[in-house]
Amino acid sequence: MQIYKVGGAVRDALLGRPVADIDWVIVGARPEQLLALGYQPVGKDFPVFLHPESKQEYALARTERKTAPGYHGFAFHAAPEVTLEQDLARRDLTINAMAEDAAGQLIDPYGGQRDLKDKVLRHVSPAFAEDPVRILRLARFAARYRDFTVAPETLALMRAMVAAGEVDALVAERIWQEFARGLMEVEPSRMLEVLRACGALARLLPELDRLFGVPQPAQHHPEIDTGTHMLMVLDRCAALAAPLTVRYACLCHDLGKGLTPAEALPRHIAHESRGLPLTRRVSERWRVPSDCRELAELMTREHTHVHQSLSFTPQARLNLLERCDALRRPERFAELLLACECDARGRLGLQDRPYPQRPKLLADLRCLQGLNQAELSAAALAQGLKGPQIGAAIARARLAALAAMAQT
Repeated sequence: MQIYKVGGAVRDALLGRPVADIDWVIVGARPEQLLALGYQPVGKDFPVFLHPESKQEYALARTERKTAPGYHGFAFHAAPEVTLEQDLARRDLTINAMAEDAAGQLIDPYGGQRDLKDKVLRHVSPAFAEDPVRILRLARFAARYRDFTVAPETLALMRAMVAAGEVDALVAERIWQEFARGLMEVEPSRMLEVLRACGALARLLPELDRLFGVPQPAQHHPEIDTGTHMLMVLDRCAALAAPLTVRYACLCHDLGKGLTPAEALPRHIAHESRGLPLTRRVSERWRVPSDCRELAELMTREHTHVHQSLSFTPQARLNLLERCDALRRPERFAELLLACECDARGRLGLQDRPYPQRPKLLADLRCLQGLNQAELSAAALAQGLKGPQIGAAIARARLAALAAMAQT
């Protein structure tokens, strides 16, 4: 029985990056042997075990065979005669198909170290085409290793996979899982660029794909192209260390611009209302978590109002805060403002410009939070007010507070 460190841990160590998780492969063993040594079985589809002490995952060396379309259409074979090279051959990219033995010796049968040096993302074998998730994984790696390029033959293979309909068989949960991870990488725009280059973006997210080539007014968007703007916004999210909720909201916020009538271009009046059903459609299709879904809808609906808020009257600012449910959901409102800042700064030459709307609206929210609603309600009751009259009195007090702020 031989044990090897494999995959991402080997890759990242060679790159000098922190190693988060370590995967291990065992060659020459049967499940019964591991059970006798105290390993705990956890694999459902193939033999994976938890080490009795470290609790790290150890998998038996295995091969796989395509049996049906999509992500789940595989049959796995794990046996003592399966070699390390055979196990590595089933992996997606050469940089992920390296191993290290107990003495620290590198085993690299498919040129992963060379591709790390040359900064190339290259598939190990034609078996790459059997798993459509690998398209998403490669795109995610492109967002992480932003100075790597995709090998031409790998890009051609990905295009062939898309043409064959493999991407259409992906399940919603896996699409979201990979997209979410890619959005959180250092340059998320590269994930979308790779998916667009191979044709997968048009299949997975046509609402976004159609934004490329759609013009916008140059005075507000020097980058002109709506799709380019979207990529820049996502990279601003990364630069500002925005959470996933904000990044997904930014991904969706301008989808309505893809439906602007040709005669109305380059302006996009009412793109917010056109975009809201599209944002909801994407969230439903991918089964997006509720926190991401809710912020994306709020961002789609309100981002232009936030941008314009410096010129709002106190009443208009109060209306905005109330529409956003800012008093009950202050954390979500703060995320909305961060998303709007990413939108405003995700524009050619404007990446470092200030965004005063964010601190101003946060100050407005703090002003309203400083009002004691219980005291306001008690004062209204003391005046003999009831029901909706009490709510109106509280609204007047909030408006007066915002108006007083405007005078300072």
